Amino acid sequence: MLCNVCKQNEAKVHLTQIIGDKMQKVDLCEECSKEKGVGDPASYSLAELLLGQSLPTDEAAPEAAAAPETETKCPACGYTQADFKKAGRFGCSECYITFADGLGTMLKTMHKGLRHTGKVPTALQQAREAVQKLKTLQKRLEKAVAEENFEEAAQLRDEIKRLKDKAPA
Repeated sequence: MLCNVCKQNEAKVHLTQIIGDKMQKVDLCEECSKEKGVGDPASYSLAELLLGQSLPTDEAAPEAAAAPETETKCPACGYTQADFKKAGRFGCSECYITFADGLGTMLKTMHKGLRHTGKVPTALQQAREAVQKLKTLQKRLEKAVAEENFEEAAQLRDEIKRLKDKAPA
């Protein structure tokens, strides 16, 4: 496969960018990729890389209309919100403080929530749920005994015993 820029050398760098429902692929030789500064994937978009033009996107219009002088910049690294949207990451730790006001809405659009929980192994998740259920049942048992509701207390005691017998040692 030949390089899309020089059309002479074999392509060694293959890039794909998806914006909305449009996908662009670029194949570059090592020489052209170095010329275009492909070392940092956050520093360009494919359209800019090839032709020096931007793709029409829903986000592009408001950014083009805003004057760069009025856009907030991180005092430490000079990153802007547009840089963050383009790269998907901040330039430094100071960016989190600088862009704190709009960070929540930006993260909600990019991720499922604002808090990262990671993946939990199934066995561990089940063990945590069992411990939580046991604690809840014990609190209900204490409340039933305090209210002298001994029938409910006996049922809760039996359920607690069943849970403890099921649990691995």
